[in-house]
Amino acid sequence: MQHRRERRKSGGHIVSNLVQTFEEYSSWRDDVLVALARYRDHIETLQLMDPVSEQRFEQMGTRLSADKLTIAFVAEFSRGKSELINAIFFAGYGQRILPSSAGRTTMCPTELLYDETSPPSIRLLPIETRAESQSTSDLKGQEHAWTVLPLNLSSGDGMLEAFRQVSLTKRVSIAQAQSFGLYDERDPDLGLSVDDDGMVEISRWRHAIVNFPHPLLQQGLVIIDTPGLNAIGTEPELTLNLIPNAHAVLFVLAADTGVTKSDIAIWRDHIGTGAGRMVVLNKIDSMWDELRTPAEVEQQIRQQVTSAAQMLGLHESQIYPVSAQKGLVAKIHRDDALLARSRLPLLENALSSQLIPSRKHIIRSQLSGDIDELAATKKNQLSARTRSVVEQLLELKSLRGKNRNIIEHMMKRIDIEKREFDGSLIRLQGTRAVFARLSSEVFTSLGMEVLKQDIKLTRESMDSSIFSSGFRDAVRRFFAQLQNNLQTSARKTDEITAMMTVMYRKFSTEHGLALSTPMQFSLDKYMKEIDMIEGIYQRQFGAAVMLTTRNGVLMQKFFESIASRVKQSFSQANQDVEAWLKVVMAPLEGQIREHKAQLKRRRLSIERIHLATDSLEEKVSAFEQMEADLSVQLARLLVLENALNNALQADYVAQAVAA
Repeated sequence: MQHRRERRKSGGHIVSNLVQTFEEYSSWRDDVLVALARYRDHIETLQLMDPVSEQRFEQMGTRLSADKLTIAFVAEFSRGKSELINAIFFAGYGQRILPSSAGRTTMCPTELLYDETSPPSIRLLPIETRAESQSTSDLKGQEHAWTVLPLNLSSGDGMLEAFRQVSLTKRVSIAQAQSFGLYDERDPDLGLSVDDDGMVEISRWRHAIVNFPHPLLQQGLVIIDTPGLNAIGTEPELTLNLIPNAHAVLFVLAADTGVTKSDIAIWRDHIGTGAGRMVVLNKIDSMWDELRTPAEVEQQIRQQVTSAAQMLGLHESQIYPVSAQKGLVAKIHRDDALLARSRLPLLENALSSQLIPSRKHIIRSQLSGDIDELAATKKNQLSARTRSVVEQLLELKSLRGKNRNIIEHMMKRIDIEKREFDGSLIRLQGTRAVFARLSSEVFTSLGMEVLKQDIKLTRESMDSSIFSSGFRDAVRRFFAQLQNNLQTSARKTDEITAMMTVMYRKFSTEHGLALSTPMQFSLDKYMKEIDMIEGIYQRQFGAAVMLTTRNGVLMQKFFESIASRVKQSFSQANQDVEAWLKVVMAPLEGQIREHKAQLKRRRLSIERIHLATDSLEEKVSAFEQMEADLSVQLARLLVLENALNNALQADYVAQAVAA
């Protein structure tokens, strides 16, 4: 894809390279969806659709249409994080959309997205829900738990006022703050926040979800605005879900303060140097000094970049110095010179050249495997039909001039072939019984009821322990049990794969069925997920941390979020296993149905010839036409398959829009 394009202008504001590239990515997804629909329609026309194929088409379509691209912004307060979001995504509104001022403006994790099934609104989760055991993820589906405020899209000021909700606070007693897991008496910084009445300030809301029909949000972009770094240690949703699952994380520093100890800790423990992780050095305009030469200003900015790179263990090219505030002003006033000086386009170009192609590659990889397997199955089924017609045609032609005895002999030969095939089907029943038993055994260790029992036992162990070491041991045993359960289930899926491989080979060899190897399956993805979750827990509540932390409330709340995150992972694993169990037997059963139908058609055709030999030439002509039709159908199927693969591999390049 061509990453560095000239900026285009639309609607009175400069459209960034990032915005344009994301729009092209959205158009690429739409093109693939159209090609997928055409391929699916032809499969239905050929009467090759079955429940398993239908399910796979649905899954591919959903993967494309529901694809989200998530960018999380993480920073300590007063680093200009919300201003950076305004500058990159909302400059087209001619004003700030997210509140941005001195001090803390984002007090709770905020997700900006678009859901067309709901009206524009801000959903706010009261901070009081932290006193309950449920995680934010658990509460997302409980409408009664949220306060919902409508968004007035016709008024920029009205939207800004609604967005201010995420900056609201309230004062509560120390005891209440402790019950929420938001106050640790041993933290000196929190001790300084207690007022004369013994009250402390906390966020009014625990979480905010903004449903906003911004063009990019409508196309699947999700923006996560996080509160100050101290909230990352107290809101497990951030550390377990929002930050790890983001496709890109922009870690925002301030050029005038540099890298602090808390910055280093949060980078090392919660963000790291994985794919899509970028560091933004904001507020470089604080160094714009009329008493310094441009070269001196550049040197000062370069020194801050070098220092930040050294302290975070990065290459200098991974640090992006910008002025979000000046970039926003430049876009609103269409000031190209100021925009260039803000360096915001360099950050946007980096995002567009790294984030979007990476996401596109992932989607391509996921869909390519599904399309290849589905296409191979459908071509095999159509080839089996063609082979059946050709065999019948050859048999019919061989009957020319033959007497009735030979025809009777051919009928007997088909009957023998059918009896042999029926014998194989009887033996297959034994395989099906083993398949059913092994399938059931997969879920004896992977099932959700087993997981719920493990969570219950861990809670009880934590409740009965008064020491931090007891807490840690209970959680350690929990993770060990999870891995054991996954490994046990993986061994069962391996047994199923081995058994089906033998059966595929047997039917291919003995009866000429066009079968490749059965679809492979692995639970490795989920084992790695559990490792990742355990790693987050260890960083949050490792032995060294627990020596200085006595906040058992926070630790128990963190476990509840761990349990919720693990439930999500195991639920998806269960769905994947169920889908695979349906698919792994499907090609064999489909070929069996086709082969049985073929034997039946051959028997009926020869019976008709046996009864009325004068219809032989008519039957030959009919089968020749069927062979020709099947050849046309296969050619059309290949054309649509190629069109689908071409759409999947295409590098969509939109035409530049004139100013």
